[in-house]
Amino acid sequence: MSPDLTLTVQETGPGTPYQLTGDQVAALVAVPDLVRLTSAPGGRWNVRGNQKVGLVRLRTRSGGAIQLRLRPKLDVRDLLFLLSYSPTDPWHPDPVTAAAADDLLPALADLLARTARRTLEAGVLHGYREVEEELPLIRGRIRTAAQLRRTGLPLPIAVRYDDHTPDIAENRILLAALHLAAQLPGVPVPTRLTLRHLAGRLHGVHRPHPGEPLPVWAPTRLNARYAPVLRLAELLLSGGSIRLEGGLPAPADGFLLDLPRVFERFVSVALGAALARHGIRCAPQDVHRLDEAGRAVLRPDLVLYRGGRPVSVMDAKYVFLAATAPRVDHLYQLLAYCTALGITHGHLVYAAGAPGAVSTDHVIRRSPVTVTAHALNLSDSPAALLARAADVAARAATAASA
Repeated sequence: MSPDLTLTVQETGPGTPYQLTGDQVAALVAVPDLVRLTSAPGGRWNVRGNQKVGLVRLRTRSGGAIQLRLRPKLDVRDLLFLLSYSPTDPWHPDPVTAAAADDLLPALADLLARTARRTLEAGVLHGYREVEEELPLIRGRIRTAAQLRRTGLPLPIAVRYDDHTPDIAENRILLAALHLAAQLPGVPVPTRLTLRHLAGRLHGVHRPHPGEPLPVWAPTRLNARYAPVLRLAELLLSGGSIRLEGGLPAPADGFLLDLPRVFERFVSVALGAALARHGIRCAPQDVHRLDEAGRAVLRPDLVLYRGGRPVSVMDAKYVFLAATAPRVDHLYQLLAYCTALGITHGHLVYAAGAPGAVSTDHVIRRSPVTVTAHALNLSDSPAALLARAADVAARAATAASA
């Protein structure tokens, strides 16, 4: 049996050399994109992060275990701000100042507990759900076809009715996230008790089974106060499973957070809110086609609409913007988006750039398309980061009006 091993790896960087057995290497590569492995001198392996953070416990074929700690390059407070930000949430700076823990998982559990508690202070959201069952009395509408099949049996009656219930998609997602957070490693006992107490408030709500797709919800006026905690819950739940090579998602003993997705969500929310002040509506992950046959599908991070017509497009990149120019493949991608949408201006939004970097235009040769590259330095203070996002939105709105 291979001995248990603990690996601590930064999210990005040159990596750390470790002495690994063949079984341990096989366990690490069995999860695609978890880490990057390269051979190192002395028969060791260099383990590099791959833009994921969290803690995962993997089993080897010989019965051993690997505990993998993936640490973020951002301060935990800065990462929590990205996770919790919502322009409609008046307390969004609070999770940043209140999180004293340096360990990510306890801080995430604490963030969810405080966000959920404030959400539920106004009461548990109820909604109408269509129910079909057989009752000894008439409720709602009789299901005529089902009732006629009951020849000679007048009771019970097959009925269909709308039930006002807390067992709706929003509460199911929240309940699943509360249970997951309570099980994360290293969460203090008071936080676990708070999470379980909040889960108890969702009485009558059915928690999705492990591996079952999450219920689908859509933002409305009625569930607006749930929106911040649901965005956080979905991110947490997306890290609750891993996908083995060639297989279905498997439960992970731990938690993984995909930081490019976190950054993409922050860009969608922050820039979407800022652009709305300029009369522009943003549609995340809108589906468009590149070819006339409609077989080449494009899903830009954000398509900007004014008056129902696309006027610009944005793509978030969780990488450093070099001082010279964006990567050529990034420019290719925006050129394809602009061509398919019939627009002449697109934007690349990077997670970091050189100090004092400004937005730069890149005019594509022999094409009407211009791509502007922007950098949002995530290590800036929340106020500075939001000010920079507002500046990017203003530049995009001006370019869309030209």
